[in-house]
Amino acid sequence: MTGDPEPISAEARGALEQELSDLHDERKTVAATLKDSDEVGDRADQADEIQRADQLNRLDERIDRVKDRLRQADLAGPVPTDVVGVGTTVTVRFADDSTETLHIGEIADARDPKLVTSDSPLGRALLGRAPGDTVSYDAPDGEATAVVVSLGTPGDEG
Repeated sequence: MTGDPEPISAEARGALEQELSDLHDERKTVAATLKDSDEVGDRADQADEIQRADQLNRLDERIDRVKDRLRQADLAGPVPTDVVGVGTTVTVRFADDSTETLHIGEIADARDPKLVTSDSPLGRALLGRAPGDTVSYDAPDGEATAVVVSLGTPGDEG
C-alpha cells in the first residue's frame, strides 16, 4: 500500500462488511461459552477458559482491523479510474510479451486466480500507476518488469 488510505471497490467493501458481521456473530458465540471466574473448575476447565479468552482477543483485534480498514476506505473515497488502486482491474504486459488481466484486491482469494493482492510485490508496484507505465517488482526468479496496458473496473475482462 502507498501509506495513504486506499479506496476499495464496492465488492471488497461488501466482503469486509460481511466478514465484520460474521466476526461479531462468532464473538457472541464464544463469549456465551465463557464462565464466571468463580465457576471455573479443574485445570482443564481453566485451560479451556484461557483458550476461549484468547480467541475473544483475536476476534476483537480482527474486528478492530476490519473497522479501521472500512474507515480508511471512507476517507480515501472511490476507487480511482485513472490509476491502479485496490479494486481496479488492470491489464499488464510482462517481459515475455504475454498479457494478463488482473484484479487488485486486498485479501487473497483462492477462488480468483487473477487476483493480485495490493501488498504483494506486483500489487505494490502497480498501485498508483497509469496505462503506459512500466513497473519493476521482485519475482521468485529475481526482478521482473511489466507494463500497464489498460485499466478497467471490477468485472471487466479484457
